Amino acid sequence: MSPQIVGSPAAPSAAADLDGAPEPAPVPVPVSAAVSERAPAAVPAAADGEALTTAVTVTVSAAATAAVTVSAAATAAVTAALPGLPLALSTRARTLAGAVRRRCVDLARIESPSGDAPRLDALAEELTAGFSATGATALREPGPAGDHLVLEWEGQDETLPHLLIVGHHDTVWPVGTLADWPVTEQDGRLSGPGVVDMKGGLAILEGAFALLADLGQRPHRTVRLVVVSDEEVGSPDGRRLVERQLRGAAAVIGLEPPHPDGRLKTARRGSTRVRLTVTGREAHAGNDAHDGVSAVDELVDQLVVVRGLAGQPGTELNAGRISGGSRANVVAGRAEAELGLRFSTAEAQRRTLDNLARLTALRPGARVRTEVLSSRPAWPERTGNPLLRHVRSLAAVLGQQLDGGPAGGAGDTNLPGSRGLPTLDGFGAVGAGAHARHEHIRLDQLAPRIALLATLLAVPLPRLRDRTEG
Repeated sequence: MSPQIVGSPAAPSAAADLDGAPEPAPVPVPVSAAVSERAPAAVPAAADGEALTTAVTVTVSAAATAAVTVSAAATAAVTAALPGLPLALSTRARTLAGAVRRRCVDLARIESPSGDAPRLDALAEELTAGFSATGATALREPGPAGDHLVLEWEGQDETLPHLLIVGHHDTVWPVGTLADWPVTEQDGRLSGPGVVDMKGGLAILEGAFALLADLGQRPHRTVRLVVVSDEEVGSPDGRRLVERQLRGAAAVIGLEPPHPDGRLKTARRGSTRVRLTVTGREAHAGNDAHDGVSAVDELVDQLVVVRGLAGQPGTELNAGRISGGSRANVVAGRAEAELGLRFSTAEAQRRTLDNLARLTALRPGARVRTEVLSSRPAWPERTGNPLLRHVRSLAAVLGQQLDGGPAGGAGDTNLPGSRGLPTLDGFGAVGAGAHARHEHIRLDQLAPRIALLATLLAVPLPRLRDRTEG
């Protein structure tokens, strides 16, 4: 393995405490959706008691016309938390990008499919070493299909609610994928199984903490990171760890990849994995077929029914896996399908699952059973979104153009987002092709993401919720 991304020892900074303060009056600035690295805008120093606001001029694309707010207060917060910024931070991030790229390669070369505990535990050990080198304390939490990780970094102000980061180290790729699809760098892209979902995001976060250490800084508040080993199968066990760390969290951010154009993810559809099992009766297919009840035939007919039930507004179905029977001359005694369902609203999720639970056999002698394997609630888009405004302001101070939008996939940020906690996802590596053979990350976007995450960790958060929300 290459050396972990290590910085110099952390030291406290003289950051102005903006936690809990209302956001300053913003100046709207149009922004395109793509993340790109630009020279930082110069911002004049504010006189005592003077509320200066400075607009940063950026280009508008047809894909994104949302207004970004950039104020002198945001610039002042960054400069106070990390003296000499934004130029020094962006420059140092570019220097670290090579080490982060190598780290991503090394992590991707440790195959870690969901359910393979020995391989997941080997990767967990490597991640523990890397994050510990940046100042984290690490706890291995045993799980039925591999250990989860809970890591914590001390903040400058330990009295503040913690910032929670969620990630995972399992992938959808089976062992042996690297044999015919090795990690490869070409034309400014790094491709390979799991590079974008989400080993690139884990490497970027390690780089962000190393960057802060190099600048002699600690996060403004305590940061906790939960890395689960079963996210790609719905976090059936890892969810309990995420839920445990939600208590008292000021905000939650996710390390999943952003939209391909770099936008963050501001909402997610709900998702549920369902196993549909059919039991029939075996018999000789030639001599005694009339004595048998084909579980495969019943399953096929049930899937037609299920497709009709899932054809309701706000619901999508993917029949991801089907198995059944033993051989061609035996009437199948058992068959099953694993279904992936996506829901745009909580009501669509409830209605569809209620209908699936009431499925009954269509032929005498067959039995049908539905079982929910994992479920994530829908995380709806929310108006205003002060956390997104805050991150966009920080990005603009760094010379980056950034926006956000809802995502079709589900993840561990569904849980806090569905409960109204300030939540953003998509802080991982910019790229495309998750779960596909063209999976890749853009190497030119590593440095901007490292700088953005480091700034978010170091700068005080504004007020993100009304006092009445707790």
